[in-house]
Amino acid sequence: TRVHCYIEFSMAYNVSEGAAYAVLFTVLCLFALIAIASADFFGGCLGNFNNLFVLKQGDEEETVDEDGKKINNNRKTDFFLSARDSAPASAIALSYFASGMGAWVLYGPAEMGANKQIGWLGVIGYAFASSAPAFVVFAIGPIIKERCLDKSFNVTDFGRQRYGRVMQFTIAVFSIFYMFIYIVAEYTSISNIYGSFVTNPIYEFDPMSVSIAIGVITILYTSVGGLPASIITDKFQGLMVGALVILLLFAVSVHPENQLTVEQWGKASNWTTEGLMAGVTLFLAVLSAEMFNLGTWQRVWSAKSEADMKKGFIGGSILIFCLMMFFGIMAMVAYAQDPVAYDNWTKFSFLSFFDLLAPLAPAWHIITLILVTSLAASSVDTLQNALMSSFSSDLIRLQKHYGFNEEAPKWIARLLILILNIPAVWLGAKAYDVLSLFLVADLVCACAVLPVFFGLMTEDKGIIAAPTELGAFLGTVCGVFTVVVIGVVVEAEGGLFEYFWLENGAICALCGSKTMITFIITPISAGFFCLFFSKLDVLIRGEDSARKPMLAFAGDELPEVEKADELGDEGVVKDVNKDEEAAKEPQKETAVTGMEDAEA
Repeated sequence: TRVHCYIEFSMAYNVSEGAAYAVLFTVLCLFALIAIASADFFGGCLGNFNNLFVLKQGDEEETVDEDGKKINNNRKTDFFLSARDSAPASAIALSYFASGMGAWVLYGPAEMGANKQIGWLGVIGYAFASSAPAFVVFAIGPIIKERCLDKSFNVTDFGRQRYGRVMQFTIAVFSIFYMFIYIVAEYTSISNIYGSFVTNPIYEFDPMSVSIAIGVITILYTSVGGLPASIITDKFQGLMVGALVILLLFAVSVHPENQLTVEQWGKASNWTTEGLMAGVTLFLAVLSAEMFNLGTWQRVWSAKSEADMKKGFIGGSILIFCLMMFFGIMAMVAYAQDPVAYDNWTKFSFLSFFDLLAPLAPAWHIITLILVTSLAASSVDTLQNALMSSFSSDLIRLQKHYGFNEEAPKWIARLLILILNIPAVWLGAKAYDVLSLFLVADLVCACAVLPVFFGLMTEDKGIIAAPTELGAFLGTVCGVFTVVVIGVVVEAEGGLFEYFWLENGAICALCGSKTMITFIITPISAGFFCLFFSKLDVLIRGEDSARKPMLAFAGDELPEVEKADELGDEGVVKDVNKDEEAAKEPQKETAVTGMEDAEA
């Protein structure tokens, strides 16, 4: 692989196998203890520090069972899966920051920075692209949460209640695919980093052992603490990452071998058209994919209030932008030191940050391993909880309907995580190109992002009909076929769906006009056909039929559409169930008043 080729040209990092494992398991065990504390297993042992480790729902009172024994609300199924209304702004900010910045950040921004044909615009574009999804969630998160009627968990529930089961399943498939790729990229990144630091003429290291350790321990502690554990560990991981990055910034900058002249820096400090195209591509790609990151959407429901959610996402976005800029600029420094080696591929741009680390003392290599272990654990545990939430509301509904044990949804969710992690660890050991993995997932998500979130439109706008479920589904399918058609037009090599790998022969995986145009056309095409088929659906099947779910299960409470002749000229997607509940309130008050009169 490219990582192993690099080792032949790099300096040995002199980290022993024992030291690497000591770092790995010490850091992971520390997070496991924090996760156990978040589930309030330590009771009053932590004293005044208990609030640092335990989330509490703002409006939830202490409850007791039939025997008068206190019930630990932190271990209830709903709170385990959602951490509903419990996290303050600071926790949301640190959680969004830590969970979004995995070990891959040592590779991604570096590939932009250590390339003279990309330069500043690529680095800034990647940083802005990574922080931009928070602003979108800031705007539409409260709206989506408000429109979800029952105790929802993420955007899959929005898909079910706005459209129906078909779109819920579609969103879940795209989300699970993206998050699975994300986990594979994390296992790949952390395995490669440990392998690079330890593998040398003295030590032979098995990188897969790192992926297995992170996968097993994060599964164990998320199984104990659920989403609250992820948010609390993210808080500490975010603080650790910030402190370690500041230390590395100081160490890398002051080392004599990393000093630059103005002339050297000028070779790396470039503003190019290629960089602009890469920045545009990254913005569209990352934004499309992150809309299907259920870990992000979970934070919308876990925030203590709307104000906490908004402040948290803005704070987290700023931290992400700064971290991405740090690694991008460090890559530019590495390129400036030895531009010839990077230009002729003797050194690889995506590994440029490690060139700056090589001359540092072994203690700094240990600090780097602590940093990347924290980054990987924060992302992996968030993704595992997000995967658990894919069908959480349905699992709870089935448990209540059939009278299963209250713990059943937790165990089903845990089983799902275990099943998905086994192939993820195996694929992580294959050392795929991390940026290419993300691009595949990004392009797949671009096929569905507009059809899904056009669902926020609930009223017809002139000749434009509010999306129907059939229209949204067909729009998504058209997005996939758009990529296939573009592949045929540009004469991409390979099979019918090979173009999803975006091998356009550019200077990097996401560079070039073909890749940028693909990310522009694909979502626009999907959105257009979503609205086009929605209009046809309403015209052919009629307003009533078109607005009904294509597939519904017994007991589903889904939004329905009132007839156009009752609303005027425009059809409106309206929550009939909520109206019915509101209509019952006066009846309840009347009944209570009658009872009081009878007693008098």
